[in-house]
Amino acid sequence: MLIYHIVLPELWEVFKNKEEYEAESLQTEGFIHCSFAEQLDGVLRRYYSNAEKVLILSLDTEKLASKLINEPSTNNDIYPHIYGKINKSAIVEINEREINRR
Repeated sequence: MLIYHIVLPELWEVFKNKEEYEAESLQTEGFIHCSFAEQLDGVLRRYYSNAEKVLILSLDTEKLASKLINEPSTNNDIYPHIYGKINKSAIVEINEREINRR
């Protein structure tokens, strides 16, 4: 199954040549926020409306080395959370999306 993680391009630059990716939320909240496909547009509207563009990492859950838990989050909807770093081998695609054209 595929899940998705949204990251700003400048943050991705730090990790793009490393074996693992670690979002800031892993340190501050204990997990990395992800979304199911049908949740992406809502997450982009809520949290990234001021961004010029974002990268959407498509993650194959079968390849994740860290623990994945689907649990309640925003509006009590169930979201996938990764409790650990994302190993690069689980990232099957990276798509750039323009959000706020200036």
